[in-house]
Amino acid sequence: MKISLIQTALQWEDHEANRQNFTRLINGVEEETDLIILPEMFATGFTMKPEPVAETMDGETVQWLKGMAIQKGCAITGSLVIKEEEKYYNRLIFAHPDGKIQTYNKRHLFTLAGEDKAYTQGDEKLIVEYKGWKICPLVCYDLRFPAFSRNVEDYDLLLYVANWPTPRVQAWDTLLKARAIENMCYTAGVNRCGIDENGHNYPGHSQVLDCFGNELAKADADEHVITLSLNKDAMLEARKKFGFLNDRDRFIMVV
Repeated sequence: MKISLIQTALQWEDHEANRQNFTRLINGVEEETDLIILPEMFATGFTMKPEPVAETMDGETVQWLKGMAIQKGCAITGSLVIKEEEKYYNRLIFAHPDGKIQTYNKRHLFTLAGEDKAYTQGDEKLIVEYKGWKICPLVCYDLRFPAFSRNVEDYDLLLYVANWPTPRVQAWDTLLKARAIENMCYTAGVNRCGIDENGHNYPGHSQVLDCFGNELAKADADEHVITLSLNKDAMLEARKKFGFLNDRDRFIMVV
């Protein structure tokens, strides 16, 4: 599978400007790709005021995602502010190239920023089956909680879309590596860059790691698009050879 990570600055609470920017960047991916990954809250930035910016599942940005996926012939994923039944969600949308949509509501809300006060917590993990791969997409703060992301489903690719700030970039780099190693899977983290309306700086550091935690590609702090191929057979052979997942703990997750 070939994946593309799109790292860029976000325009604060400006859906149209962000859609235009991502249209430019997506259309700039010249080589064929199977999956394009955008950051967390890619249409607005990490806002704690969902009321004026929330969209619905029939809204312009979801329709834009579907249209871009169909046009490019590949899946596209990232998270949005979504309103549903008078509740607000930080919702990851996985748009398939045939127009099918799958969703995941962020489980671990970032209490330090008050995300738990503004948004409703998700409680279901999503495993996407796409082109013979099993993909587990998660959102930002989920990265700090290994039990929820534990590879009990034998997924092949773990994704994190994020707005992860510069002061804690060491944790971002370290935890992505840890998740790749402990789950014996490819792991991709897509972060934004630039400065938001609240003065928070974001370092980029979008990256892809193999099942041993080896760095396959990594962006710096500027706008960047990473495209690379992942070899599922090589990963499965490593799992078979070392057998680490065979010894994982069995547990029931209470959410």
